[in-house]
Amino acid sequence: MSDTFDLIVVGGGPGGYVAALRASQLGMSVAVVESTHLGGICLNWGCIPTKALLRSSEIHHLLHELDSYGFSADNIKFDIPKIVARSRAVVKRMNTGVAHLLKKAKVQVFDGRAKLAGKAGEAHKVSITKDGQEIAVIKAPHVILATGAKARQLAGLETDGHLVWGAREAMTPTELPKRLLVIGSGAIGVEFASFYRNMGSEVTIAEVADRILIAEDPEISAAARKSFEKQGIKIITNAKVGPLQKGSNEVSTTIESPQGTVNLTVDRVICAVGIVGNVDDLGLENTKVQIDRTHIITNEFCETAELGVYAIGDVAGAPWLAHKASHEAVICVEKIAGRSPEPLHPLNIPGCTYSRPQVASVGLSEEKAIAAGHKVRVGRFPLMANGKAVAMGETDGMVKTVFDATTGELLGAHMIGAEVTEMIQGYVIARTGELTEAELMETVFPHPTISETMHEATLAAFDGPLHI
Repeated sequence: MSDTFDLIVVGGGPGGYVAALRASQLGMSVAVVESTHLGGICLNWGCIPTKALLRSSEIHHLLHELDSYGFSADNIKFDIPKIVARSRAVVKRMNTGVAHLLKKAKVQVFDGRAKLAGKAGEAHKVSITKDGQEIAVIKAPHVILATGAKARQLAGLETDGHLVWGAREAMTPTELPKRLLVIGSGAIGVEFASFYRNMGSEVTIAEVADRILIAEDPEISAAARKSFEKQGIKIITNAKVGPLQKGSNEVSTTIESPQGTVNLTVDRVICAVGIVGNVDDLGLENTKVQIDRTHIITNEFCETAELGVYAIGDVAGAPWLAHKASHEAVICVEKIAGRSPEPLHPLNIPGCTYSRPQVASVGLSEEKAIAAGHKVRVGRFPLMANGKAVAMGETDGMVKTVFDATTGELLGAHMIGAEVTEMIQGYVIARTGELTEAELMETVFPHPTISETMHEATLAAFDGPLHI
C-alpha cells in the first residue's frame, strides 16, 4: 500500500469523491480520507434521503386527491417505518455506487480522520487516525479539503435527538408527530415542513427574517407562503422563538412577532437554522490557511493561502449546494493538472427547493438586479395557463424572468411549481452560454410541456406572452 500520492482528498462527499474521480481520469494517483461514510452528508443524510421521503409524501397527497382524477380508494394508510426504510435503502444503493466508482478508478480510500501534519519537502503530510489511534501517514504535493459542514446550534435551541430534532432525526422518525414546529425556512426547513404536512402533521414554521425562503426572489417567496398556508402550514415571520420548555414527550414555547405572541405546544421541534464549516482539528493552525466564520477562504480556483492546499464545497462557503461542490471539484483538479478551467460564476449556480410546490432559481432576483444598477424587463407566466400543468392538475405556480432592458442579458430566472427543479437547467444553460432574449424567444419548446412556461415568461418580458 503506497503512502505517497499526487493528490489527497479529505472528505468523500459530493465534492471530495468527484475530485478524486476527475483526478484519476487525468492520470493522478489519488487517496480519499473519509471518517464516516462515502457520499458525505448529501448522499447519506441530506439531498438523497430527503427526496425519497418527499416522494412518499407526494404519493400520500395524491392518494387523497384521487377523486379529481376519477379514482377512489378506501382505508388509505401509511407505515412510517417502511417509508424511512425505503429512504435508507436508496441511500445504501447510492453509497455502494460511490464506493464502486472509486474502486473502479483505482482511488485508495482510507477509513479515518485526516489532519495536516506538516510538510516533507514539497509534499504535505496527512495523518490519519481511527478511534483516536494513528493508522497511517500519507503525503502528496496537493491536498483538497472537502470536509463539508454541520448544522448550526443556537443557544436554547440545541438538538437533543429526542424532542428537538436535527436533520438526521427528522429523516428517521419512528412515528409521525401530530404537531411540529420547524425553526428556519431555508430549503431544509421548508422541505421538512412540506414532508410532514403532506403526511398529516400540523406544522408551524418560525422564521426570524421578514419572509420565508429568503434566498429567493421576494415574489416567489410570497407565492410559496401563500401555497404553504393554503395547505395548512402556519407561518410566522419576524419570529423570535422563546426558550423551549421540554416535557416528557412534548415541547412548549412562545413565539413573538409583530403580529403578537403565540403560545405553542408541539410534539417535536426541527431546528434548521443554517450550517457551520467543518474546520476543527484539521491541522490548519500550522498553515497559512485563512478562515472566516468557520469557512475556508479560497480564490476562484479553490486555492487557499497555503500553497498546495485547496478547499471546495460547504467548507469553502456559500452557496451550500452539492452541485456547487462537485463543480468546484472539477475546476480545482483541472487547475492542479495544469489545465485552464473557467472559474465558477456564483450567479450561474441554480438553487432548488423540493417542497410542494417546488422552487428553483438562478441569477439575480428582480430586487437585486435593480440594486445592481440594471434597467430591467420582467416577464411572468402562470402555470394555470399551461396545458400540460392543467392536464396534470398542477396549476399552482409561475415562472418569472428578469432581463437587462438594454442588452437582453438574462439576469435571473425564478420558478415555483411542479417539476421546476428539473426545468431550471434550461435557464442555467442560457446564463452560462451568455444567451439573450433573442435566442430564448427563438428556441422551440416542446408541446405539451410545463417547460413552455419558460418560453412564455421570456416573451412576457418583451413582446408579450401568447397564451394569456
